[in-house]
Amino acid sequence: MSNIDVSTLLARVEKRLLIDGTWRDGSEGETFDVVNPATGKVITSVASASRTDAVSALAAAHRARASWEKTTPRERADLLRKAYDLTLERKEEFAPLMSLEMGKTYAQALGEVDYGADYLLWFSEEANHFFGSTNHYPAKGARMLTFRKPVGPCLLITPWNFPLSMGTRKVAPALAAGNTVIIKPSGKTPLTIQYFVQTLIDAGVPAGVVNLVPTASSRDVSEPLLADPRLRKVSFTGSTKVGATLLKQAADNILRTSMELGGNAPAIVCADADLDVAVEGVTMAKMRNNAEACTAANRIFVHESVADEFTEKFVAAIKGMRVDEPFAEGVDLGPLIDGGAVEHMQELVADAKAHGADVLCGGHAVDRDGYFFEPTVLRGCSTEARVYQEEIFGPIAPIFTFRDEEELWGLANDTEYGLASYVFSQDPNMLHRASDNLEFGIIGFNTGAVSDASIPFGGMKASGLGREGSKEGMLEYTELQFVGMPDPYEA
Repeated sequence: MSNIDVSTLLARVEKRLLIDGTWRDGSEGETFDVVNPATGKVITSVASASRTDAVSALAAAHRARASWEKTTPRERADLLRKAYDLTLERKEEFAPLMSLEMGKTYAQALGEVDYGADYLLWFSEEANHFFGSTNHYPAKGARMLTFRKPVGPCLLITPWNFPLSMGTRKVAPALAAGNTVIIKPSGKTPLTIQYFVQTLIDAGVPAGVVNLVPTASSRDVSEPLLADPRLRKVSFTGSTKVGATLLKQAADNILRTSMELGGNAPAIVCADADLDVAVEGVTMAKMRNNAEACTAANRIFVHESVADEFTEKFVAAIKGMRVDEPFAEGVDLGPLIDGGAVEHMQELVADAKAHGADVLCGGHAVDRDGYFFEPTVLRGCSTEARVYQEEIFGPIAPIFTFRDEEELWGLANDTEYGLASYVFSQDPNMLHRASDNLEFGIIGFNTGAVSDASIPFGGMKASGLGREGSKEGMLEYTELQFVGMPDPYEA
């Protein structure tokens, strides 16, 4: 890992609010603690924004709006490119911050820095390739023009499980399109975003364009902002329950919304799958990021003809995973985010066993400081079990079997969610049958890794609204304006 001393690293990170280009304490002087999930001990404290601070941040974003909208695409592109370069230069500072406050392994934290920085690079390029259109009215002598306009001040609410990349995935397209922003990071992992905002300032972001309001009470920030007509968009990544609440609040002012919510991903292993590829892909899709990802394989459906062989190989792979503190050599899984997450895993295992499951490996909390849970494989539980119906968000992998495709599609789609899915088959036609039948926004075909800055990331049904990344991700931060005019060549 990085040779940086933790106390030296933490000293470099601002722990105050940023409003209108100035770092300041919260107006009520309150702070909240950030806990290291590997030890259960407090790392440091961060200033907590109040309702007054939230409104001040929006006022700053509103004042900066006019001048920022008028900057050229090249200016915004150059700034994002500089932020990209600085983020990579600070890779060995961002990575340990993520491992300390979230618990992901240091190797995966390094990977997230690359992944998160890619959004800055991608949208720096998209800023210069953002076009309207021209056309003729089909039946009259007139022409039409369309323009893409910034939507206005945006509230960006980021989650704890990908502290950097979920921030860059929102901030980069918003700034590239000419919007100002207020960022509300998760109270569990604010330090990475704090340092990212410092990096944006070092890259040259003008005062008021980016504002930061960490808080112990999300409601104290979101409620006054969503009620204020100066706010024009909210982008949220988190649970479906919270997303639904935000959508109701956003309705009063008819806000533009982007919602990246929960998941209940099926991982499908067909009879003709290469089982070694499938085991590797399902393991990645399930256990990446301590299994705390909305794209995680939640329900594993294996054709009955290969179920025993797949299960044997999969259990061997899971048993071989090392659970330890994030900076340990060769570690595969770090701690879960908090004690509540460990209790949730214990409840899910007990419920699965009550519904007929056999625990093939794992199934218990690790007896040590911090919030560790054994990687677990279950088999044989009914579809009434909570691990079938709910998003697990932890290292529990339940295996189910299917007999034919008609049964498979019914099982896979039997969920309110529709974010990610995974299919393993050597039949190229299965790709098209899966696309035709699966009600999910993302399909990984013979792979457990699907995320990239260039893809339109998002889901169907209760998994959210809109897309992040790709050119679609920038459209989410614009309004379409139409201008009609007479044809200048008509007499």
